[in-house]
Amino acid sequence: MGRGGGSSLASLHPLCRFFPSTSCWMLFCNSEFWAATSGSHHVGAEEAPEFCTALRAYAHCTRRTARTCRGDLAYHSAVHGIDDLMVQHNCSKDGPTSQPRLRTLPPGDSQERSDSPEICHYEKSFHKHSAAPNYTHCGLFGDPHLRTFTDTFQTCKVQGAWPLIDNNYLNVQVTNTPVLPGSSATATSKLTIIFKSFQECVDQKVYQAEMDELPAAFVDGSKNGGDKHGANSLKITEKVSGQHIEIQAKYIGTTIVVRQVGRYLTFAVRMPEEVVNAVEDRDSQGLYLCLRGCPLNQQIDFQAVRSAQATEGRARRKGPSLAAPPEAFTYETATAKCREKLPVEDLYFQSCVFDLLTTGDVNFMLAAYYAFEDVKMLHSNKDKLHLYERTRVLAPGNTAPTGAHPSLWVALLCLCWLCLL
Repeated sequence: MGRGGGSSLASLHPLCRFFPSTSCWMLFCNSEFWAATSGSHHVGAEEAPEFCTALRAYAHCTRRTARTCRGDLAYHSAVHGIDDLMVQHNCSKDGPTSQPRLRTLPPGDSQERSDSPEICHYEKSFHKHSAAPNYTHCGLFGDPHLRTFTDTFQTCKVQGAWPLIDNNYLNVQVTNTPVLPGSSATATSKLTIIFKSFQECVDQKVYQAEMDELPAAFVDGSKNGGDKHGANSLKITEKVSGQHIEIQAKYIGTTIVVRQVGRYLTFAVRMPEEVVNAVEDRDSQGLYLCLRGCPLNQQIDFQAVRSAQATEGRARRKGPSLAAPPEAFTYETATAKCREKLPVEDLYFQSCVFDLLTTGDVNFMLAAYYAFEDVKMLHSNKDKLHLYERTRVLAPGNTAPTGAHPSLWVALLCLCWLCLL
């Protein structure tokens, strides 16, 4: 970068010390701007139209983070720095941006480039004499209910930010918030997915969804894996606007489904076992809910609660002093409502009943219904679609205290971003 821009933005580069929350993605915006302008070394390069284009893209990226970054020092520093540079170099706020472009697909190929590297298609990269990969499924929905990669089914409190998946290829974090003030009933209000850069296939991409905002693009505005040769091995498809998106990561054989049902989010993934277990430090897998499940002190025995509610014949909350749901269901009315969408009385049906009793929100019935629909689409073993016995297990190594999760996640992300920068 030329002299004028480099000195003004130097303070925006090493930001981990100002990065209080993984919900603010200013580091990503910063890295995209540096990548777009890093080739401009000669004097006066800032005056070129390309520099103004990069600044407008930078401003657009920061605006996308405004809601979650309002209390972040790095965000405010970047906003002021961008404004100063726009004035300094006489850049118009209106005009083109340099957001990554979606590659044009060859005619007749709606999935990926026909000449993309074989390594960017997981199944094709297997040798013909090798056994087909084994696929696993993980899902999170409702208040919240977790089905792990090993078909363990748990109901958990897990309020705040928790990692669902953390391996060599991607990270997934959810944030769960109380459904009602003073209630221990929580649901997923935010979801963040980081796809790590992989060989000649994809650049690092970040997807973020939250309540009332289910975008059909990554945070940089792109819909595929960037500018690498196999970029279309990572694609986002909008199934229902604002309600249902699907992410295909063919280079790792992975499909992710994210939905907004009512106010809250659901998550489902199909992933090869090889990718599931691709973790350099296996001791850290205790933080990986889709693999290890929830810590014992975060698990809820919802069947015991359900039995107590059925015996008393009235709705009860999980705790002794919790707010009442706005529309109280009895056990009988909740059961009848859930049976409309879930005729088989498996754990998805029981989760539906539990959620109606604890929240009074009929959208939780739909969350359970769509979660099971995703299982039917993503689970590789059709004989294991229905689960009937809830599991309350603490897997070996999953002994980390609750408070350790968010801070460790932030530390890992800072390291990740520093590598990118």
